[in-house]
Amino acid sequence: QLQLVESGGGLVQPGGSLRLSCAASGLNDYSVGWFRQAPGKEREKISCHSRLWGRTYDADYADSVKDRFSISRDTAENTVYLQINSAKPEDTATYYCAARRGLCSPGEFDDWGQGTQVTVSS
Repeated sequence: QLQLVESGGGLVQPGGSLRLSCAASGLNDYSVGWFRQAPGKEREKISCHSRLWGRTYDADYADSVKDRFSISRDTAENTVYLQINSAKPEDTATYYCAARRGLCSPGEFDDWGQGTQVTVSS
């Protein structure tokens, strides 16, 4: 079982940027997704980065974040990043990373981080 550690959350002004990190030993062998959940709302899958047998695939994004968020991976650091640009107040949520063997879909994610809070406000 992976121990996912997220970091990088905080307060950002509308239009600002923030980078979230998700690190774990062995993460290079897993596909990694980013999710978020705002109070009173369902959890939303916002991006996923597939990695299988050493090959990395293009990431996918939810329409709500497309062209503003980007996911990347540093295999030397066993870390996956979520870059948030042009932040909007509706991006305020707790952000989670999760990992699974195989491609991003189909299937459930097995391991989850503890979450990091992102607040977009002036």
